[in-house]
Amino acid sequence: MLIFIGLGLWDIKDISLRGLEVAKRAEKVYVEFYTSLFFSSVDEISKILGKEVEVLKRSDLEENCRVILEEAKNKDVAILVPGDPMVATTHTALRVEAKKIGVESKIIHSSSIISAICGITGLQSYKFGKSATVSWTKSRAPVDVIFANRSINAHTLLLLDLHPAMKISDAIEKLQEVDENLSKMYAVGVARVGYDNLVLCNKMEELKKYDFGSPPHCLVVLSPKLHVVECEYLRIFANAPDEIERFV
Repeated sequence: MLIFIGLGLWDIKDISLRGLEVAKRAEKVYVEFYTSLFFSSVDEISKILGKEVEVLKRSDLEENCRVILEEAKNKDVAILVPGDPMVATTHTALRVEAKKIGVESKIIHSSSIISAICGITGLQSYKFGKSATVSWTKSRAPVDVIFANRSINAHTLLLLDLHPAMKISDAIEKLQEVDENLSKMYAVGVARVGYDNLVLCNKMEELKKYDFGSPPHCLVVLSPKLHVVECEYLRIFANAPDEIERFV
């Protein structure tokens, strides 16, 4: 059996009790660190589980995935994944391949930035539109997503490139290169969710000046109109300026 186990947002302490129990029972345990930043080393994870854990490269789960799938035919193989296992399309594709060759699989979910962003910002989950990634390569794609979401009064979660880890100031600069008008839009900058949680709301041109400290960072571009509770939450917990009330 192939078992996908979510590690949660920050380090090995975020794994669920169920995930921990299953990982300890598994005959083979792998971990991947390329889809998200994670702050426990493979040695720390191995110590908690009481067994050797092997680090996977991206290619091990994509073009070379048959090796793991063959292994999972005869033993319980666990793959530890930062966040929730099925947020990354790499893992959904692997589960499909497992099904095709008759390998059973299951998922043990955990916290993810996709769900945690609502709690940390106070923005309502049903008001989020499509998310996008800001990469180091100049691209119009995230800008188009922002404007499409704003056309239906939806927020946009922007995930930032991890190779190397991008900061909020870098992301805003990349967006400004495509469309300078984004500078005046209000957004919420978020750093280190699940650990020390720094959250700040302002115009993007102001957020760009602020030092959010070390990554991981993400950015939420706000919809043109806010719910009154969203507005109040942002003022109390994200130091949003008073002028944000005019969007209610």
